[in-house]
Amino acid sequence: MAGPESRVPQQYLLGSAAPRPRTLWDIITATAEMYPDAAALDDGEIITYSELIHEVELWATELHANGVRRGDRIGIRMTSGKRELYLAILATLASGAAYVPVDADDPDERAEMVFGEADIDGVFTDEGFRFLRDSARPDAPAEEPAEKPNAPRPEDTAWIIFTSGSTGKPKGVAVSHRSAAAFVDAEASLFLVNHPHGPLGPEDRVLAGLSVAFDASCEEMWLAWGHGGCLVPAPRSLVRSGMDLGPWLIRRDITVVSTVPTLAGLWPAEALDNIRLLIVGGEACSQELVDRLATEDREMWNTYGPTEATVVACAQQMLPGRPVSIGLPLNGWDLVVVDKQGMPVEMGGVGELVIGGVGLASYLDPAKDAEKYAPLESMGWQRAYRTGDHVRLEEDGLYFVGRVDDQVKIGGRRIELGEVEANVAALDNVYNSAVAVQKTPGGESVLVGYVSLDDEAKGFDHEAAHARLADTMPAALVPRICVMEELPVRTSGKVDKKALPWPLPGVGVESTTLTDTEKWLAELWVETLGVSVEDENADFFSLGGTSLAAATLVGHIRERYPNVAVRDLYDHPRLGSLAELIAGAEPRPAAADVPMREVTKVGYGTRLAQTLIQIPVMTLAASSWLAWLLLGSTVAASLDFEWATAFPWWLVIVMLVVFVTPIGRIPIGGYGARLITAGITPGDYPRGGSTHLRIWAAERWANASGASSLAGATRVNNYARALGVKVKRGVDLHSLPPVTGLLTLGKHAAIEPEVDLSGYWLDGDILHVGAIDVKEGARVGARSTLLPGTVVGKYAHVEAGSTVTGRKKIKDGQRWSGSPAKKVGRSKHRFPSHTPKRRPWWVAIYDATSVLLAIQPVVALAIGAAVVLALVHSTGGDSFVGAVFFAPVGALAAFGTYMLQTWLGVRILSLGISPGVAPVRSVTGWRLWAIERLMDEARTKLFPVYASQLTPAWLRSLGANIGANVEISTAVMIPKLTEVKEGAFLADDTMIGGYELGGGWMRTGETKVGKRSFVGNSGITAPGRKLSKNSLVAVLSSTPKKTKAGANWWGAPPERMRRVTVEVNSPANSGEALTYNPGLAVKAARGVVETMRLLAPMFSAMLLAATLSVYYSLLDALGFPLTWLLSGLVLMGMGAVAMAVTVAVKWICVGKHRAADHPLWSAFVWLNELQDTFVEVVAAPWFFQHTYGSGEINLGLRALGVEIGRGAWIDSYWFPETDLICIGEAATVGPGTVVQTHLFQDRVMSLDTVTVEAGSTLASHSVALPASLIGKASTVGPGSLVMRGDRVPTNAVWQGNPIEPWKR
Repeated sequence: MAGPESRVPQQYLLGSAAPRPRTLWDIITATAEMYPDAAALDDGEIITYSELIHEVELWATELHANGVRRGDRIGIRMTSGKRELYLAILATLASGAAYVPVDADDPDERAEMVFGEADIDGVFTDEGFRFLRDSARPDAPAEEPAEKPNAPRPEDTAWIIFTSGSTGKPKGVAVSHRSAAAFVDAEASLFLVNHPHGPLGPEDRVLAGLSVAFDASCEEMWLAWGHGGCLVPAPRSLVRSGMDLGPWLIRRDITVVSTVPTLAGLWPAEALDNIRLLIVGGEACSQELVDRLATEDREMWNTYGPTEATVVACAQQMLPGRPVSIGLPLNGWDLVVVDKQGMPVEMGGVGELVIGGVGLASYLDPAKDAEKYAPLESMGWQRAYRTGDHVRLEEDGLYFVGRVDDQVKIGGRRIELGEVEANVAALDNVYNSAVAVQKTPGGESVLVGYVSLDDEAKGFDHEAAHARLADTMPAALVPRICVMEELPVRTSGKVDKKALPWPLPGVGVESTTLTDTEKWLAELWVETLGVSVEDENADFFSLGGTSLAAATLVGHIRERYPNVAVRDLYDHPRLGSLAELIAGAEPRPAAADVPMREVTKVGYGTRLAQTLIQIPVMTLAASSWLAWLLLGSTVAASLDFEWATAFPWWLVIVMLVVFVTPIGRIPIGGYGARLITAGITPGDYPRGGSTHLRIWAAERWANASGASSLAGATRVNNYARALGVKVKRGVDLHSLPPVTGLLTLGKHAAIEPEVDLSGYWLDGDILHVGAIDVKEGARVGARSTLLPGTVVGKYAHVEAGSTVTGRKKIKDGQRWSGSPAKKVGRSKHRFPSHTPKRRPWWVAIYDATSVLLAIQPVVALAIGAAVVLALVHSTGGDSFVGAVFFAPVGALAAFGTYMLQTWLGVRILSLGISPGVAPVRSVTGWRLWAIERLMDEARTKLFPVYASQLTPAWLRSLGANIGANVEISTAVMIPKLTEVKEGAFLADDTMIGGYELGGGWMRTGETKVGKRSFVGNSGITAPGRKLSKNSLVAVLSSTPKKTKAGANWWGAPPERMRRVTVEVNSPANSGEALTYNPGLAVKAARGVVETMRLLAPMFSAMLLAATLSVYYSLLDALGFPLTWLLSGLVLMGMGAVAMAVTVAVKWICVGKHRAADHPLWSAFVWLNELQDTFVEVVAAPWFFQHTYGSGEINLGLRALGVEIGRGAWIDSYWFPETDLICIGEAATVGPGTVVQTHLFQDRVMSLDTVTVEAGSTLASHSVALPASLIGKASTVGPGSLVMRGDRVPTNAVWQGNPIEPWKR
């Protein structure tokens, strides 16, 4: 006859499937061997697995030296979230001891009780380690000869955690390494085994949000450390707040979360977008939560397990529409449901859940252990744990019914009411008492203590009672107290808990003198807490408010006041104080007063000096024009053109060699700038002083010489040496060196394109100057900024788009990223370890290519000039008037020629190109570099083609795979390796793909931008990265390695962000007709306006013709020497004409800019792009690029509509909607900075103001988004992103992407 065990379905008896025996130390050391360079812990600073194991072994050695031996018990009471806490835990395990955790926030009495019951041998606190025992433990295991005598063994205890006790005294539960490791290994076979992005691994980041005094924290730790993931501790205040943890999950890129359903339900849906594994447990999970949070890309698991059976005994993957169960057992666990006689129930029956198998722990108290782990005779088990939970047995899993005894769960924590009741009964003047769990109108479970008094005349002190309970119990166990005349009792004499009053009698808002805000808040308090609010002095937490109650309350408050944080409630728990805060009656408490910074205006003397300096600088710039004019005229004369004058060939050749070819230009630019900056050393200098003016003049000189445009991938090293830069062998320098010469580049260092190596920046009226040292084999990614004092260690890597502040040295082999850049791990070996062969002949090839690229526009202009001369000759009129008149036609010919040259160059160079790694000095490396240079120049020289309907077709013709209805502005890419899908949007200055450098090698990959995705201004999508559909990469941000559809990213390194869809009210054309799907008539209208952009290069050609005509007249009238001396003044005059015409076009096209929203397919957007074309094609080359930082650029920008105060220093002209910008007196806007008054989101152009107040600084390579404000005398450091609507306080220093307070 079959026994009772035959009734138990076999899927519930998995004890025989237990993983092989090992220890937790075995697990983490195996992980470290497999992933030594992966991040193991990130508490604000990353520590890798190899570093973690090294640290832990040092700590364990120290423990052994202090007397700790295998089998000892070590108490741990340390501040949550710090690496020292986890090092203490792991060092304890590594030394063969068991750790006994107590939450640092728990009362001293509880810590003393726990440590006393556990009989600890030593204790870790924030002050360090203390050994408490003079001799070995009486129950210590015998010393055995072994290679590592202190290494833990499977039978040793790993941890001792105390749970709530039914007698009022917590119970200590000891879990062995065998059980703990089996739990870790069993869960590994459950989670993400079939996930599309693979199983748990080094790319995962696991939230550590629970106190280590709870056994659920073990699941968090080992979800990371068992698989090579990174454990990311959350600040305790955020975990308590619940809702504020949601944005933190986004910011810290968390992918794995284990939490309680209540907290998961509080977070906004976007907070979980990046979470691919969500584990809930600890309390009942609702069907609604499953339907909302379980998705195709996110596994959601419901787990169940008492501390006494090692964290989790069973689990079930949750699927929308499927009933919520607690699932089936883990491998190694046995589950049986028994009736009151201890016999297994039939399928569908309800009974008590009993657990057996490898996960069984033990109580420290032998009597308690014998009682709770008694044999289960019906199954033949020698030890079995009776959970006290009623469940229903079904084929597909167990279904939770309720508690058998008085254990309850509050906020995911299992609480035995006996412990709480024992402490309530001990309060002063309490005669009788009971504790019950009640539900508030807001749906929260709360503990309520009901008491009757011994002496009613004496009364009851609620404040003193709360303080007493908080001293003896953890905060989660402290109930609110209701005083009654007498408690209802049953005939047995026991309190009748079902008859206890709820809601509590007379609950409501009792005061009649509250303000409207206070009354509204008080009503929310009553709804949330279920207690009365007497007056404005009521304290939320004194009334029984818990962390979950706080989160629930703030959720309601945010419906009216969206910016309120849970921390505001903690800071202002009094009703009146909170009401004042959210109603704005009083400002937040101000920070300690800091003396207001006085920023000196740029003086008139400085402005005069700058104007005088510009004359020789502009004369140098004009010299190349004269050289070409002399050549053209002499050649024309030799061809018998009547109007042409012949000049001596020796003069023509000298002018060409000195001012056109690299032979002359590089020495003139390099040594000239070096002479100007001679003797400048690192330090702080006054703005506008002699040192600053010398650096400014050197920048203008180097730019005017044209050396930078000729400095190719190899010749730039010669230019750098001319400036005084120390350049070692094998350096790949693809960015401009600093005019100060304060740069050292070690052997085989690699600097990718558009890296700022200038080594100085302007902070208000102070110029910071410093040296930069990039050591051997180091790599600096594209568009990074290295501030003064930066040291990049050997073989270190600064990722693209980073800003290195120079506060800390980047150590050898480290990888840093972000703004401000921080260590994110070890440098990854993406390139071959050996350096490629030198191949010196490639130097000549790169040189020749640089010259060809530099004369490409000259060839185009020559074709245009030929057309003009032919037209002038055919009409027979005045040659000078004719040249200016026909110049627009010549401009079209030159424009077409340049387009053809670029197209042929890119197409030919792209033949057979493919992703991969190649030497810089190779056919592949040379081709990639040349394509990048061609594409970079094209977006400037062919600007009218960009940000138009023609752009996708143009890039498609160059070899890019561009989908339908794509909008592209001035993007740089390797076309053959780029795919942009339907409806995507690439904003200004985006970098899509390109190449990476390292150790003489060049790496590229296929880059994809998904359907309807958006890459914001100056956004970067690195080679080989793929941006999924419907995603957004914000301004100045990078695309992460892995993206999911609908994800949105900001900052560097990229973090998840929330996205708000913009709606446009349009009376005629609503919906997508003006954004994604315009009609034919709208497209035609846009085409007409965009064709008018050609007016800009046509007018620029007229200016060129006029300039050359003036030079020719001067040569004829005054001769060569005087003409040369006056040539700079002529250029400055033409720059003024260019500026005047640009101003006229701006006011004609758009008038005064105003804050508003405009759909992409609207006349305003097209006309605004038309006037911007004049800014970029006419004003920029003729005026702005020669006047950076001078008084003249301020005059030009004021004429366009920018409000600029006296004495401001402006080093950028990127002020798109000029009338919306206000720059205060003595303010500073750094080079490469964009004062971004518009955003294109969901194809809607949103305009708003940007204000840089008096004395404040928006430093180099920063972006300030619409509606932002930088307060008076404040500094926003280099490489920063000021978010939309952000407000930088007065007299503050902020930096970062996005900005945050900067401690320099």
